[in-house]
Amino acid sequence: MLSIHQRLVQKQIQSPQQVLLSSLLQLPLLKFEQRLKMELEANPMLEISDEMEMEQDQELEENEEQELKEEKEEKAEAESKDGELEESGEADSGDAVEDIDKHEDIDDSDWEAILGDDGTLDTRAPKDNSAEVYERPDIATSNLYEHLLEQLHLLNLNLEDNEIGEYIIWNINEMGYLACDVPVIAHNLDVEEADVERILTQIQRFDPVSIGARNLQECLLIQLLEQSPPDKLTIEVVRDHFEDFSNKRYERITKKMDMDIEDLRGIIEAIKHLNPKPGEGYVAFADTLIVPDLAIVRKDDEFEIVMNDWNIPNLRINSSYKTLLFDKKSTSRETKDFVRKRLESARWMINSIHQRRMTILKVVETLIEKQYAFFEKGKDHIKPMILKDIADEINMDISTVSRVTNGKYVQTEWGVFELKYFFSEGIKTDSGEDVSNRRVKQLIKDIIDKEDQKKPLNDQRIADMLNKQGYTLARRTVAKYREQMDIPVSRLRKGL
Repeated sequence: MLSIHQRLVQKQIQSPQQVLLSSLLQLPLLKFEQRLKMELEANPMLEISDEMEMEQDQELEENEEQELKEEKEEKAEAESKDGELEESGEADSGDAVEDIDKHEDIDDSDWEAILGDDGTLDTRAPKDNSAEVYERPDIATSNLYEHLLEQLHLLNLNLEDNEIGEYIIWNINEMGYLACDVPVIAHNLDVEEADVERILTQIQRFDPVSIGARNLQECLLIQLLEQSPPDKLTIEVVRDHFEDFSNKRYERITKKMDMDIEDLRGIIEAIKHLNPKPGEGYVAFADTLIVPDLAIVRKDDEFEIVMNDWNIPNLRINSSYKTLLFDKKSTSRETKDFVRKRLESARWMINSIHQRRMTILKVVETLIEKQYAFFEKGKDHIKPMILKDIADEINMDISTVSRVTNGKYVQTEWGVFELKYFFSEGIKTDSGEDVSNRRVKQLIKDIIDKEDQKKPLNDQRIADMLNKQGYTLARRTVAKYREQMDIPVSRLRKGL
């Protein structure tokens, strides 16, 4: 029997501003600089402020407010109807990215709080003659992302497909793999998954081939399919017997494919000549240079955060476009709509830059408090800490803290570390001491480095050896840590 039920469901959907801030948060320093450069080229409403100009042209803001006032009044009734549902759906996010929504309709007084007296946003740290100034390395004129974007723009896609392509490219990691699931991309951009798949397939045929693959199997398979002529047997091994191939179960493959071992050796050799990391080693990939995003400097008995952002330009709204926006006689409605959208996008970008900097500072300040012993005494004094510890302390979403810490580096007196280095699980020893699992991982690595390669130790043997040293670990814990260090199982270590 059929029945109809009505349900009220709360669903959190990120606004375009939140998506923008999320994407900026996850960018390390060099990529962030490159992203701003691209945004400046793409949006005529953004410009770099001349620091010699100290006067702010307020006419653009005042006229814009007057122009939009009528539209707000017209939309007020419609917005009030679904305002309660939208507010309840977003109220639980707890994420720093939701702060940007507070500036969607910014009046003059609010905008002054974000912009400086000269109409610019100072995205850099205040000048401090006592602070250490880092020598910036030369950045390659073309990096992997620019190389991919150039190829994307040559396709002459429509606006929506181009946006999908750019989103995909910005979510390709250092090894060349897509770091974001297709359904997530489709949800964030409010497009069909089939459209994301279609654009992704095109990007995967860019140079380098298989860039944007979702896993190793897809990466190798794309490269094989692009060969001329394609080797059908090698393709079959990768496509249909990849699990056996990865685990060196070669006898199973020969039986299933009815081939002799010599033929399989030739296939294995062909696969070894493929590139498992299409993004790594790219000659113009800027990430081969590690530039600290910030430094933690000891001053007396305290630690000071110094942002390494002297190369980040001050951005401002380009007021020269005000004549197009407010000239009701000679400017068409389409032109005014275009300029208004670009203006809105520019304001989102400026505010997101500010939010990004404040969020990073907030996370790192809390990190210093919780890892004070590390910064004071050195690496041996790192404490167990997880992302949730920071997130709970500053009332942020765990995903936000993750974006801040991933791929960003900090200069300390003990060396340069990725921010995520400071996060590790805790293990209690027989003496009751809580130690970081980083110390335990190093012990596991030391044991494996010293093992007899003809008789490699299995995970249980390693666990027994650690238990004798006072570290109570189960076999599955040793296996987990070993896998996190990309160390193969004992069977695959034999004879290597």
